[in-house]
Amino acid sequence: TLLWETLGKQFVEYEQVAPFLIPEDQQRRLLEFLPPFLKAWEQSAGAIVFPNIQLLASEVSKLLTKEIKKNLSGKSAEEARMALEQFLQQKGEAGDGHLLLKSVYLLSQTDLRTMWNIIGSGLPAALMQCLYLFFTVPLKKTSNDKETSEDGGQTQKMLVKIMLNMYKEEQGIEELLAADKLQSLIIATSSLWEQCSHSWKAPTGRVLRTISKAQTKNSIVYLQAVDCIKIAVQNLFTLADTLPACDVCEAASIVLCFVKDSYSVSSALLTEFENNDGYQLLLKILLRCEGLQQNEGDPYLDEILDMLTCLTTCGKTELKVSGNIVHPQLPHFDFERKQNSGMTVKNLQPFKVLQSIFQRSNDEHLCGRVLAAIGTIWAWDRVNFFLLEWTLQPINQFTDIIHFKPHPVQVHFFKLVESIVLDLSYVPHEILKKVQYLIKENIVPFCTLTALQCLLSMTQKDLLFSDIFRDSGLLGLLLALLRKEAKILRKSAGTHLPGLKEGTEKELNVVMLKMVAALTARSVRNTVVLKDYGMVPYIKIFLDDERYRSATLGILEQLSVINYEEYMSIIIGALCSSTQWELHLKLDLLKSLLRILESSKSHSAFRTCSGFNGLLSLLSDMEGALQDPPPGQWAAVGQDCILELVFYTLQGITAALHLDPVNSNFFQRNGLFEKMAEDLGALGCFWTEGKRQIPVSLEKKRTFVEFLDAAFCSSEPLPVWLKNCIWILNFLDHMIKGTLHQESYFKERKPEVGEESRDGQEAPQTQEEHPAAFKRPSNKLSTSTYMLWGNPEEKLEMRDCIIVHPGAVCVMMRLLPKLYKEGHAQLSQEIQCALVDHIQSLVKSEKSRQVMCESGLLSTIITSCQDAFCSDSHPLHLPLTRVFEKLASQAVEPHVLR
Repeated sequence: TLLWETLGKQFVEYEQVAPFLIPEDQQRRLLEFLPPFLKAWEQSAGAIVFPNIQLLASEVSKLLTKEIKKNLSGKSAEEARMALEQFLQQKGEAGDGHLLLKSVYLLSQTDLRTMWNIIGSGLPAALMQCLYLFFTVPLKKTSNDKETSEDGGQTQKMLVKIMLNMYKEEQGIEELLAADKLQSLIIATSSLWEQCSHSWKAPTGRVLRTISKAQTKNSIVYLQAVDCIKIAVQNLFTLADTLPACDVCEAASIVLCFVKDSYSVSSALLTEFENNDGYQLLLKILLRCEGLQQNEGDPYLDEILDMLTCLTTCGKTELKVSGNIVHPQLPHFDFERKQNSGMTVKNLQPFKVLQSIFQRSNDEHLCGRVLAAIGTIWAWDRVNFFLLEWTLQPINQFTDIIHFKPHPVQVHFFKLVESIVLDLSYVPHEILKKVQYLIKENIVPFCTLTALQCLLSMTQKDLLFSDIFRDSGLLGLLLALLRKEAKILRKSAGTHLPGLKEGTEKELNVVMLKMVAALTARSVRNTVVLKDYGMVPYIKIFLDDERYRSATLGILEQLSVINYEEYMSIIIGALCSSTQWELHLKLDLLKSLLRILESSKSHSAFRTCSGFNGLLSLLSDMEGALQDPPPGQWAAVGQDCILELVFYTLQGITAALHLDPVNSNFFQRNGLFEKMAEDLGALGCFWTEGKRQIPVSLEKKRTFVEFLDAAFCSSEPLPVWLKNCIWILNFLDHMIKGTLHQESYFKERKPEVGEESRDGQEAPQTQEEHPAAFKRPSNKLSTSTYMLWGNPEEKLEMRDCIIVHPGAVCVMMRLLPKLYKEGHAQLSQEIQCALVDHIQSLVKSEKSRQVMCESGLLSTIITSCQDAFCSDSHPLHLPLTRVFEKLASQAVEPHVLR
């Protein structure tokens, strides 16, 4: 503060004596004042506390202007350039120029009033003369260039910063015009770019762009009067033939800035540009940019494209077009809705340049930037799509040539087409016809694939497209193509034939199937078309390939809407004909089956198509799969996959039995519960040796729920065989309660793109690990789960009845004696007792006991555990007797229990 006060007093003294001093003394006193001023500024961390700062700025700027003019006076361009360089860079006692420059540099960053004083000194015109010389007259290299390069860089930085601060003000532009060098510099950039000083190219561009953004009416009149834009365009035509493309872009972008930025003030420069073939110039320059490396032409190439895009809105009158809206259209489409954005297309000439670039170039970057520009124009105002498409038809025309473009451009283009529907809610029928023709011709498979993915996204948006693409013939085309591919697959029959598709072509088959699935979804009419085409036998051929399976199942599931029997016949047939190791195929078929069984109307078809026997045969095929260690090929499958298949098989059976008395009676009458118990018992984790169990005294006694927790997440290790048994018993427990079909223990398996079918190729799993894909089970009967299945009255009726499927209790009882393993006698007896106690809890309610007695299964249950009933010493004799004491109290006739 003291230093600033001292400086303030010194400057007041200077002001008082200055009028009485000769110019030389006045200049000396001012120069003597500046070093302590700069020192104070450095010590104050850039904060200036100086009351007469505007006057100081004016004095210093006038002196700098005077010295610059003195160095320029009477010299040739080369001499003046050298004199300026020495004047502004020199330091020490003779470095008045550098001292003045640094002082103005600091003062120009203070406040606006100070800047106005600097501008009023005549400095804007003087510095423009300096810039012109620095840009147009490159210095010859000398031996001490390295010593001066650092000083030159600092000088350049200060000069450019002062100019940027001055020229962004309207007052600075007006003062600048006095030098008559602005048009000279603009023309120099368009004619001398190759000969100019390389180090001053970028700074000159920055300064000119700043001036461009601050143009005034006077500056535009000045540039127009001297034909600045006309001459610059003519010069650039010459440069475009000789200079590298990136250099021409940089020079042209400066001229185009003045054209674009001036339009908000006056259209004069744009008119001059257009009248002198400016757009043809830009087209010529941009087409020369083909083949540039990704960043070689940036940012000037992108800047020109951005300015061209902006020029589409520069016009005096709104475009008036009227087109025929082809119906049908999406319900929420409203052409009359206005955005009033003020950004509608009024000038088609710049857009024609963009359109011509895309039509004449196959360069990935250029074409991609054109498509991005079109997307930007549409985003400004939705009406722009119609203004352009009903006049120049860019998208319509691009569709004819898109297959010639690089793959990334094809992807970008079809995303743009997709956005017409998704963002504008408009159905472009003419464009879609051309896209469909592209798919039919299939000239470039990748392009066909991308086009079909585009139509798939539209189809998934609205059901209307199911009708549009059926009536246009696309559905018939896809069915014909799929029939051809199915025949090839059928001939291959697991062998590799030359006609089999790989890579892109195989992915095309996947998307065709997805498209047919989307077209038939919720469309009975399209499903009937598929059936009338005789496609069902061909569609099911695609089930064998995992890449095709999901979409194929979607088609077949839609087929079930019109014919449950045909669907069930295909799925059950595929399950039964699948090989022992095609586990993933079986899982996918079972999950599809579960989705259809949600409808009670499908249950009869499931039964008549031997669905129950088909699912039980899956269990039979897994005989010994859960042995420890697993035998043969089962070791490579992994026990989590085996348990998952058991789970979904039991889920399917439970879903088919749910609230269906006919199916339940059929399953029980035909002894299928006994068959299920036999198949589950043969999986390998249950004891099958038939040796008599030796009773032991139990040190501890856990509940069935505690065993479940131990099997799933406890740190206490359980043998693998017991974990598997517990999981199967848990499945049966939920089946007894009628809720198994609503449970979800396994994560969805989603194959990656490009992944081939790998049924039976699961990575080996160690014997000590439990299935990692399991979710934690729930042992609570949730009445809310019935919301997905059945009506509310049925839900309320079930709430008090824990046992829904008494036959599953029979299965559990048949497995009870098999919960045994040599060497684990105590653990075996403990889980057996826990299971009996759990069964006792199931028959706790009166209604549950009544269901069990009326089922006619009591004798079957007694037979399955006769050893325990007939021997007082058997460890399960007492708990089983208690179970049947409860059941006896509910027996309708005494002879039933006897």
